[in-house]
Amino acid sequence: MSVVTRFAPSPTGYLHVGGARTALYSWLYAKSQGGKFVLRVEDTDIERSTEEAKQAILEGMAWLGLDADVGPVYQTERFDRYKEVIDKLLAEGKAYKCFMPADELDSIREAQKEKGEKPRYPGTWRDRTDHPEGKPFVIRFKNPLEGEVVIKDHVRGEITISNTELDDLIIARSDGTPTYNFCVVVDDWDMGITHVVRGEDHINNTPRQINILKALGAPIPEYAHVSMILGDDGKKLSKRHGAVSVMQYRDDGYLPQALLNYLVRLGWSHGDQEVFSVEEMIELFSLDAIGQSASAFNTEKLVWLNQHYMKSLPASEVAEHAKWHFDQLGIDTTKGPALEQVIEIQAERVKTLKEMAEISGYFYQEYEAFDEKAAKKHLRPVAKDALVAVKEALLAIDDWSAPAIQSAINETADKLGVGMGKVGMPLRVAVSGGGNSPSLDITLALLEQTKVGERIDKALNFIANRENS
Repeated sequence: MSVVTRFAPSPTGYLHVGGARTALYSWLYAKSQGGKFVLRVEDTDIERSTEEAKQAILEGMAWLGLDADVGPVYQTERFDRYKEVIDKLLAEGKAYKCFMPADELDSIREAQKEKGEKPRYPGTWRDRTDHPEGKPFVIRFKNPLEGEVVIKDHVRGEITISNTELDDLIIARSDGTPTYNFCVVVDDWDMGITHVVRGEDHINNTPRQINILKALGAPIPEYAHVSMILGDDGKKLSKRHGAVSVMQYRDDGYLPQALLNYLVRLGWSHGDQEVFSVEEMIELFSLDAIGQSASAFNTEKLVWLNQHYMKSLPASEVAEHAKWHFDQLGIDTTKGPALEQVIEIQAERVKTLKEMAEISGYFYQEYEAFDEKAAKKHLRPVAKDALVAVKEALLAIDDWSAPAIQSAINETADKLGVGMGKVGMPLRVAVSGGGNSPSLDITLALLEQTKVGERIDKALNFIANRENS
């Protein structure tokens, strides 16, 4: 049997981290088994579905690198197929028209609640043929009245539900549009889905869907219902815990590799291993190794992984994602050193790509002003002689390289009889605008020699203006 999995989000909002983890597990299982991964957009809720949300889902999946083998497939383009299957069930007596008004059903359910009974449709129109002309109706599936549904779940083991717990669910509304539970069944059947990975909130839907599949003579997929993701306070993950949208993590400066690695460990494990490449995930992933317990989101762990990947991935790979953050700040990375070079010297010093872009602008454009605290401490009149001397030494270098730059700085300090800090710190503030940068020799080597001279002049002018004010 060729494995086919699917991720089937509803486009009523962004792609959240819980959905992304489900997509990842489905994608990994298909890849690990040499199968196919289907992306299906369940947009039958026409009132709540938006084009913006559809694009957000596609953008999130693309950013994570979870490419589909089939799709995206949109349910709204399959209404003719759903109608065909509904007509088949009606013709075979496996579905029926129900003319019960909504207010009548509401009254019945209220009475059931008052008696302490489970509210449910009582099957009033299940076998009736006295259909009133011109009255609105829904179409209900004839759920079996006896027996039970057994779900062999990869995460939760065997789940058994008696058919007496299930009522005859609506498969088409009064306006003719098919319902979620019915569309899912037809889609899974038509697309040959063999394994359904989804959240535990769908467990109640599964026996209903299995019964419809049986009525259609369709094969039953295997299921894996994963637990929800909690915030670090033990409550359901929500906006109050910070970013929950996948693209918000992109905007905040995380690498997709870091988020994927973090998400895979929210419920799945392989020994004590914490860091996994995508290739390792595919090789090692198993549905049966997914745990039953809810997982708590820990932003500190995600930050740690992000730092790991910024430092360990090839700089060219990090640069592909970092450039977006420089672009957001209006920084043209073509006017300066190769972005890969900046990443190599800055990755150790930041937590996110956003932070990297924010502190690296001086490599590509003129800074607007000196950092007030750094300038107050290091651009004082006493620093003037050191800056003049080091400028002369730096501009005299024929081979503009880190070793030559370091030698010039050392020689300047020796010539003036001062410690390295008396030369290095004013120089650092002059070239970067602030008090922090990677080692001076490497930082200056990535800047043009003439630009370094111009920035030292800028610092000298700053000192002169302070003296005269």
